[in-house]
Amino acid sequence: MDTNNFAWRRWLPLFLGVGLALTSCHSDPAEGCRPDAAAEAAPVAVQIHALAPAFFRLKTATGARQFMDANPRFARYYLQRQPGTEAALDSSLVQLATNGALQQLGRETTAAFPDSAALHHDLAEVFRRVHHYFPDFHVPPTYTYVSGFLGKDIYVNDSLLVLSLDWFIGARASKRPDLPQYMLRRYTPRGLMPLLAQDVASKYNKHELTANTMLDAMVHAGKSLYFASQLLPCTPDSALLGYTSREMLGLQGNEAKVWGHFLENNLLYSTTPFQLQKYVGERPNVPEIDKTAPGRVGQWVGLQIIRKYVAEHPNVPLSRLMAETNAQRLLNDSHYRPKKL
Repeated sequence: MDTNNFAWRRWLPLFLGVGLALTSCHSDPAEGCRPDAAAEAAPVAVQIHALAPAFFRLKTATGARQFMDANPRFARYYLQRQPGTEAALDSSLVQLATNGALQQLGRETTAAFPDSAALHHDLAEVFRRVHHYFPDFHVPPTYTYVSGFLGKDIYVNDSLLVLSLDWFIGARASKRPDLPQYMLRRYTPRGLMPLLAQDVASKYNKHELTANTMLDAMVHAGKSLYFASQLLPCTPDSALLGYTSREMLGLQGNEAKVWGHFLENNLLYSTTPFQLQKYVGERPNVPEIDKTAPGRVGQWVGLQIIRKYVAEHPNVPLSRLMAETNAQRLLNDSHYRPKKL
């Protein structure tokens, strides 16, 4: 391939991206939802246990012990309750529950998520689609909690889902997670389901431990994002990726140039962790491409590769796609060659 054809040029002005996006295949609220193969999937039963009310009533170590006894899976997996450390955990829970700042955060969480029926609906929609694509999937009991950012934002395994909703209050919260702004913008009520969908994807997204190239990382992330897009057919790519609309328009208008950067610089088969972090990991931007190119741009490219593969192979089920570990095969069979605009 003549890499001169991919010579990097000036990043297209973002206002040009507005017109370009109108012809894009990417999801946008104005364009409606993606095709939904699971639209008629059977409903599934979802149970949500709101732990915050009982938690904030804790006043004594005995009460904390009873709280954990009443919620054994939550205590075991999320709070890491173990014999020999219970006394310290009892005391810690009481200190948290009676902390004025955390109580304020609890009230703000309730205000940010006032409609438990809406949360139940959103979870039920995600889980019925997972069950449609993976019939062996069992819906885990769901617990909502206010952790004060001392626990994971989302914890999920085969027998438990915990949503620490205070992570997702948004910009109006009195206290926010200790993260940079470019990451914080994913932590809003709107960002909860996209992050959950990607966490669920990890159960099915197969990856060879010895596959450690840039291409492997990009395609693995692309499969996860594609999985999330199938569970959330009406969620725009900006919400799936945590990008601004301006960043999305810039990427869509410069897709061939972004891909050209990876080819020109022989990045696809790099195994250097520092290089992988620059293009696939968390960063505010990727100035090696352009100062306006958002971080994790390699993940976005991976999503485009997977979408092109699916377009070329529409009969491949999601389960088979997620089980495929050969990133090179997916790239080759996708015929991914974005055209210059």
